[in-house]
Amino acid sequence: MSAPVRTVDPRSGVPADTDLRETDPADVAAFCAAAAEAGAGLAAAGRPFRTALLTAMADGLENRREDVVATADRETALGTARLNGELTRTAYQLRQFADVITEGSYLEATVDHAADTPMGPRPDLRRMLVPTGPVAVFGASNFPLAFSVPGGDTAAALAAGCAVVVKAHSSHPLTSALCGEILAEAAAGAGAPVGTISVVFGRQAGETLVADPHITAVSFTGGHGGASALKRLIAQRPTPIPFYGELGSVNPLLVTPLAAAERASEIATGLVGSFTLGGGQFCTKPGLVLVPADPHGDALIEAVRNALARVSPPVLLNRGIAESYAKGLAGLRGHTLLDGAAPDGRGFGVRPTAVVTDRLDDALLEEVFGPLAVIVRYRPDELPALLDRLPGSLVATVHGGSSDDPERDAAAAVLCGRTGRVLFDGYPTGVAVSWAQHHGGPWPSTDTLHTSVGATAVRRFLRPVAWQSAPQHLLPEELRDGPGPVPRRVDGALVPPV
Repeated sequence: MSAPVRTVDPRSGVPADTDLRETDPADVAAFCAAAAEAGAGLAAAGRPFRTALLTAMADGLENRREDVVATADRETALGTARLNGELTRTAYQLRQFADVITEGSYLEATVDHAADTPMGPRPDLRRMLVPTGPVAVFGASNFPLAFSVPGGDTAAALAAGCAVVVKAHSSHPLTSALCGEILAEAAAGAGAPVGTISVVFGRQAGETLVADPHITAVSFTGGHGGASALKRLIAQRPTPIPFYGELGSVNPLLVTPLAAAERASEIATGLVGSFTLGGGQFCTKPGLVLVPADPHGDALIEAVRNALARVSPPVLLNRGIAESYAKGLAGLRGHTLLDGAAPDGRGFGVRPTAVVTDRLDDALLEEVFGPLAVIVRYRPDELPALLDRLPGSLVATVHGGSSDDPERDAAAAVLCGRTGRVLFDGYPTGVAVSWAQHHGGPWPSTDTLHTSVGATAVRRFLRPVAWQSAPQHLLPEELRDGPGPVPRRVDGALVPPV
């Protein structure tokens, strides 16, 4: 019999047994085979069906809000206010992908009729994106809803027409099981094929999942260690498949001299709120702060000290994250530390901290997951060299002056080449769910050009197919002659749907 699955209350650190068991390899294989069959059914059912499916899943989560939030809070200590907001975001995300499917431009439907060209006769060609097939999704620890079983990767894959097998994160197994049950019930109620959504538990189950020949893509949110292990498994497959990793980064936040002179206290308050939000366990946390080495910058740092003193010690998600945070702090003891309140010693509580330094050592460019920010004091002549040293990030923030600010403008131009999102005069921990949003960036923040948030996230689970001189009845509806149900490019011209 497979091993039991345990859950841990982060507030106390005390583990407890559950009724769940790790998924054995035979069951993983059965889930993957069922997902392959379900994918064919999802594709045949068409876009309106998938729109209804995602809407039903959103409704199911909201109808069970109280149970989901209570379960997630016991396993994550994130608090009911935060988790209620996350559930609302998760349901909204599902509905947004329903809108993406309905609108249809994600298909990139293209029709080139047969014609004479300067290159000679051209055959009739029709192209659009189609589902890749079953997708393996690895849930993240820090967002038990929005980046876990019912999260954006699952929503994007289902929107594309792919069935999903989710590897539950060990930090919140009961939440994963409950959400999987809710999604499966919604899928059954909508008439979706068996195997549309499944959840597996245990490290061995994750390894078996990645190796299964039915799986066509792997999506992962987490650290570089886990990503490297999964990529090694993928490399051993007879047939290669894409790996989409959102891996986190040290996200820089620059304060120009003009900004520090105008609003040092305001920036400090917002900064502390951002890097301690959710225990500092956001992949978009501002981890590296560049502050001018002048009296205004020093006033900002003092305001950070005062704001930190008012922050309650957060409880981190699991023992591994808490130990990694302690190790990261220990490596920074040679610098000035601004400490917040100390935890009471129970569970996985930690002290929020800012590190102040006048030099940017290589060690400071490594992400420390948790309520920590590194503040580097810089002279104006040092700034270009500092910016050139920054690694790729998910997001970079610039706080500039209220009028002309040459340092802001020059820095923004450099940062565009090193990040996936450039934010001005704000704080990066909020990632809106919208058509224009993007959540990716240059290595080491991600290892793909495709985003894990926003409408274009669906592109990860699609592949192009072209039909040449095909009979009309064999073409997808979106590519047939006559009025098109989605935006199309016909003979080079964009044509709206009819």
